[in-house]
Amino acid sequence: MYRPVDIIGMPYDFWFELGRADGQLEPGGTPQPLGEAGLLFYVRFKHAGETAEPTWPDSAGYTTIGRAIVAAEEKAPSEIVWE
Repeated sequence: MYRPVDIIGMPYDFWFELGRADGQLEPGGTPQPLGEAGLLFYVRFKHAGETAEPTWPDSAGYTTIGRAIVAAEEKAPSEIVWE
């Protein structure tokens, strides 16, 4: 069965900003530092292939695409064929 997966890059820490918007940050909490590309990379299964904003990732943020790919492959129930 075909199921898409995306790796998406965001110029901010999605989960930190969500916590801030909801007033649920831990005292002294700080966003995860961005990677060298100025992004954090997230895996997205549920809404993969969708281009509408806003989006919702299914993983933590990773500083490199490579780390996000490894996380996606570890979580996927079958082999991923990357395009």
